[in-house]
Amino acid sequence: MTFVLSDLDGVLVDSHASIDRAWRWWGARHGLPGVTAATVPQGRPSGDVIATLAPGADVAAEARELDLRQAQDTDGVVALPGAADLLAAYGPDRVAIVTSCTAPLAAARLRAARLAPPPVLVTADRLTRGKPDPEGYLLAARELGADPADCVVLEDAPAGVDAGRAAGMCVVAVLTTHRAADLDAAHQRVADVAAWLDAGGAAPRPARS
Repeated sequence: MTFVLSDLDGVLVDSHASIDRAWRWWGARHGLPGVTAATVPQGRPSGDVIATLAPGADVAAEARELDLRQAQDTDGVVALPGAADLLAAYGPDRVAIVTSCTAPLAAARLRAARLAPPPVLVTADRLTRGKPDPEGYLLAARELGADPADCVVLEDAPAGVDAGRAAGMCVVAVLTTHRAADLDAAHQRVADVAAWLDAGGAAPRPARS
C-alpha cells in the first residue's frame, strides 16, 4: 500500500505572491531591500531563514510576525492542479501534509485554496528540526502507521527533497517552483501533482542500501 506525504506550498497550493510580499516587507524593515521570495531558501521554516539573514534579530518573534502577516494575506493563494484530486484519491488514511508553515499559516492557505486538510498535518511548530531534516516526514509516517519504504513524498524544493530522501522515502519532485536541475536528487520529476496522478500516481521505489 502506498502512502503519500505532500509538501504544501508549491505542491498543493500556489502561495508565491503572498510569500514574496511578506519577505519584501520583512527585508525593507531590516534594511535588506534585496530580500524576495526568489532570494530566500524555499521549503524551510521562516525562523531558519531569518537566523541566516539577521543573526542578531529575535528570530522567534520575527518569524511569528512574518508568518502571521502571511496568514492574514492570502490574496492570490489558490490550489495547484491535482491538489484536490490527490487528497480525494488517497483519502484520510493514506495521505498527509508535511509543511514548513506553522499550523495557523497552513490552515489559512488551505482555507484560501478551498482544500480540506487531512487528519495528519505536520507543521513547523510540531517539530524541533525543519527540512532538510527528515523529522517531519518520519513523524507523518508514524501517525499514518506507515513504513517509510511505503511512502511517496511530493516536494518542490531542494530542502524538501533532501528531507524525503533522508527519511528513506521515494521522492517525486514537482517542477512548479524550481528547475529540474535543482531537484536532481529526487527519484522522479513531474510537471505537477496532476501529471503524477495522470501517470497513475506511481513512482519508482528508492534503492535499498
